[in-house]
Amino acid sequence: MKPHHDGSPLYVSDPAPGLGDTVTVFLRAPASVRTVHLRAVSDGEPEFAAAVLDRTTGGENWWRAPVPVHNPVTRYRWLLDGARWLNALGTAEHDVPDAYDFRLVAYDPPPAWAADAVVYQIFPDRFARSFDRPLPEWAVPCDWDTPVCGRGPQTPRQVYGGDLDGIRARLDHLQRLGVDTVYLTPVFPARSNHRYDATAFDTVDPLLGGEAALHRLADTLHARGMRLLGDLTTNHCGVAHPWFQAALAGGPERELFYVDADGGYESWRGVPSLPKFNWGSAELRRRFTDIAVRWLDVLDGWRIDVANMTGRLGAEDRTHEVAALLRAAVVRARPDAVVLAEHFHDFTGDLDSDGWHGSMNYAGFTRPLWSWLRGPDLDLADFLGAPGGVPSRGAAAAVATMRAVNGLVSWRAYTHSWNLLGSHDTARIATVTGDPARHEVAVGLLMTLPGVPMIFAGDEFGLTGETGEASRTPMPWDRPVLPFYRDLIALRRAHPALRSGGLRWVRAGDDGLAFLRETADEALLVLARRAPGPPSALVPADAALVYGSDLFEVWTLP
Repeated sequence: MKPHHDGSPLYVSDPAPGLGDTVTVFLRAPASVRTVHLRAVSDGEPEFAAAVLDRTTGGENWWRAPVPVHNPVTRYRWLLDGARWLNALGTAEHDVPDAYDFRLVAYDPPPAWAADAVVYQIFPDRFARSFDRPLPEWAVPCDWDTPVCGRGPQTPRQVYGGDLDGIRARLDHLQRLGVDTVYLTPVFPARSNHRYDATAFDTVDPLLGGEAALHRLADTLHARGMRLLGDLTTNHCGVAHPWFQAALAGGPERELFYVDADGGYESWRGVPSLPKFNWGSAELRRRFTDIAVRWLDVLDGWRIDVANMTGRLGAEDRTHEVAALLRAAVVRARPDAVVLAEHFHDFTGDLDSDGWHGSMNYAGFTRPLWSWLRGPDLDLADFLGAPGGVPSRGAAAAVATMRAVNGLVSWRAYTHSWNLLGSHDTARIATVTGDPARHEVAVGLLMTLPGVPMIFAGDEFGLTGETGEASRTPMPWDRPVLPFYRDLIALRRAHPALRSGGLRWVRAGDDGLAFLRETADEALLVLARRAPGPPSALVPADAALVYGSDLFEVWTLP
């Protein structure tokens, strides 16, 4: 076995320390390792402490050492036999920079429930409708079986009539599936079906049933022991928003945006219907703080839209200030609320900064998983924004990506970020894999790797789509659910090691990978393949199979 350490309770005595605390950390190492030191950084200066042998079990030595939590983010790594480093990327026989050091974070922790959640994303217009309503002039009315355009000018205008009472009527489906947290894409009034072009933040779109319907949905969810998250667009609003119209008219709201003397303005990626907010404005900060808090009587937290762009324009970079401001305001009002960032690319520089509790983990989960499990006939125009389609890579490359990305943040941020197979912004996982067996492997990894699993509504029915817009398909309520969704969610619920255990990679080749999830009381071996193969020699004779299919197995170890 290889030396190992991660941020789980098996190796860290206190995952939520305060400043001035001392945390005991443990290293698991083979008996061949003779001396161990811990290197921790305090006020920018590395300091060394000799580790002591704590115990020996099963031929492995466990070493322990103290880490003084002197800074809000304290970095540390191990030195083995004076020659090898061990950090979050693994062992190295050469000197390494601090970037991949393990981290202890002394900022206020995320709420306790968040890491155990199974999140279900709903695009309200396409989920379920309770009754027909008159539509605004911009909308193109659609029957439930009308094909989704997927591209072209009608794409944001197609309205299928899904609403909040329709969601409430289908909550039995969510509970049978096993999810416990509902995340809604925006519910504020807008001039599109996606509602990321808000015309107000102080009311709920009447097309969805209005504020009373949101309260009814939240009350019903909470009565069932479930939670509800909203979607807040902090980077931009719609061109019809009264704030922006007042800014164009020369009112004091001009400071909320980037509007020049000639009426030109900055917008999201140059889209003129989405004017960009100027977070240099103290008034904008006051208004958004009020908005974020105002809805916490019904919502249990927020997903922040395009958090990676919020507060950033040219030489300005206020993203971390915005993250800290909004998280602090939300948590003051609701200590049990979560604030999570959308980050379509590398999120690692924006976490562990007293801001977002976590991120949508496209970079460290979705991208490597797609590249490993993509079907041979997949022909997408890009790879989550990168030109050239989705490359076909082996399991070793996928694991290397996961380790490279997730090793740059604390274990706390990693395990509170959302893993996802796809969303309303991407192709569907059934399209990416092109095969039910590989689809099952994808869901298996979603439920067994560290992180919070997020399911996009409709994936459990095997819906397909090659783009984000084409994936926003109305729910096919007459179809059966793919059974492995329920089974694998139930597996995650049944085994604490899958929710709070450490992660040890055992093997990664081309067509297969294996890893361990471990707590002090439980060890699970997970085996995943993308093609059939012989039985794995990694499974001990006294292991017990707790989940098994042609390509995905989970075993409990004695």
